[in-house]
Amino acid sequence: MLRFADDLRVYLHREPVDFRCGINTLAALVEESMRLDPLARAVYAFRNRKCDRIKLLLYERTGFWLLLRRLEQDHFVWPRRHQAVIELTTEQLHWLLDGIDIDAVRRHPVRRYLHAS
Repeated sequence: MLRFADDLRVYLHREPVDFRCGINTLAALVEESMRLDPLARAVYAFRNRKCDRIKLLLYERTGFWLLLRRLEQDHFVWPRRHQAVIELTTEQLHWLLDGIDIDAVRRHPVRRYLHAS
């Protein structure tokens, strides 16, 4: 399975896109719709309307990568958040690609303890 570096930033486009789009159109979407730099060290994820396909766009040194993942029977669970651009960790991206509902996965809350004197 393909694994991304932990220091890579991951951004999801919230709305579905036309999957006939290629690298140039998706890079323009990153700039215009997401207000981000397509040449940055980041992965930009897009989904189709049926949520059975994901396209990943990233730039590495001298050119773009465009990766497509298609599911035969299931669908991806896209996060149900209201911001226009959703930022994830690479670990969450791997979970999303594995079919895990990342909104249902909850981490323990950060606890702040005071020292008793």
